[in-house]
Amino acid sequence: MSDKGELREQVWALLTARRVARFPLPLHDRIPNFAGAELAAERLAETPEWKGAKRLKCNPDAAQRPVRLHALRAGKTVFMAVPRLRDERCFLRLDPAKLGRRLAEAATIAGAAKLGEPVLPKSLGKLDLVVVGSVAVSPDGARVGKGGGYSDLEFALAREVGAVGEDTPVATTVHELQIFDEPLPMTDHDVPLDLIATPERVIQTRRGCLKPKGILWEELSPAQLAAMPILGRLQPRLDNPLR
Repeated sequence: MSDKGELREQVWALLTARRVARFPLPLHDRIPNFAGAELAAERLAETPEWKGAKRLKCNPDAAQRPVRLHALRAGKTVFMAVPRLRDERCFLRLDPAKLGRRLAEAATIAGAAKLGEPVLPKSLGKLDLVVVGSVAVSPDGARVGKGGGYSDLEFALAREVGAVGEDTPVATTVHELQIFDEPLPMTDHDVPLDLIATPERVIQTRRGCLKPKGILWEELSPAQLAAMPILGRLQPRLDNPLR
C-alpha cells in the first residue's frame, strides 16, 4: 500500500469494527490502544532483547502503558519524550528506585509528567531498547505511525547524542489486525522495527533497511525548529552543552 493516510484510516476502521479498540476513543489520529495490550507486553518481556535491557525509551501512548509498567516493575529505567519535544529538557526519566509504590501511576501519561524527572538528551545515556507505538507494521520491519513524525524524530535525536545506534533494538506492540504482509511505505527518516509483539506471538523482523543515522535537518522547517527548542540548539553545532 503506497499511501500512509489511507492505511491509517483502514486500520482505525478495522480495529473499531472488530471491537478490539480500547480507550481512548475514537482511534482516529492516535496510536490505537487494543484488546490484549497487556498480553503483548508480556510477550515482549519474554525476549532476550527485553531481558537484557536496563534502560529503555518508550512512547507515551495508552497501548504501550503495559510495556512501561512492566519495565518499571522489572526495575528498568524508562525514558519518555515530552509531548512534541516542546521543552529543552525533552525527556522524562522514570527511575523505579525513586518511585516507590507509584509505579502504576508513573506508567500513565499524566503520571509520568508529574513524577518523571525532565532531563536533557545527554542524560539518556546508553539505551538498550527503544519501544515505539504503531498504527500498522509488516514482518519486514516497516512501520507506519500516527502521522506526527515525533517517534522518528526522537530516535534521530537520541542517535545524534549517541544514546542509540544501528544495533539498538526497536520494538513495538500491536494487535494482529495491525500486521500487513504487503510492503508498507517507508521514508529515509522512518525507523524500522526489529521486534513486533502481539498478544499471540513475537516476530523477529526481516529488517532490510538501516535506521536513520541522525536528524535530517533539511526536512525540518523553521517553524518546527522554533517549536522544538532542543533542535534549534543542536542544529548550529553538535558539541553544544545541551548534549
